[in-house]
Amino acid sequence: MDKAKIAGAVLCVVAGLYGYYHFSETAMVLRILMVLAGLVLATVVAWTSAPGKEFFAFAQESWAEAGRVAWPTRKETLQTTGIVFAFVVIMALFLFAVDTTLAWIIKLLTQGRVDG
Repeated sequence: MDKAKIAGAVLCVVAGLYGYYHFSETAMVLRILMVLAGLVLATVVAWTSAPGKEFFAFAQESWAEAGRVAWPTRKETLQTTGIVFAFVVIMALFLFAVDTTLAWIIKLLTQGRVDG
């Protein structure tokens, strides 16, 4: 029975999308409402299935866990971003120097040789 409910939820989403494209002459607001109605109906149908209930429980636990995360302060974020930016600039200069040096060495080694 759960597979049928999940299939029904997918069909609700497909029906909402179909309505959006099929009624292309209708006002945009109504077309968007068709998609939203399909998504809401799909959510309700999926929530009645066992996998749907497990997913929603997982989503609630994930949201609660995100609330317990120690997020960095603004100062820490700016410092870390600055360090990353400085590293990128230094690496770009280093790779430019290596590339230029290797190109110069290859030019010296192949200078004066005739392709043949």
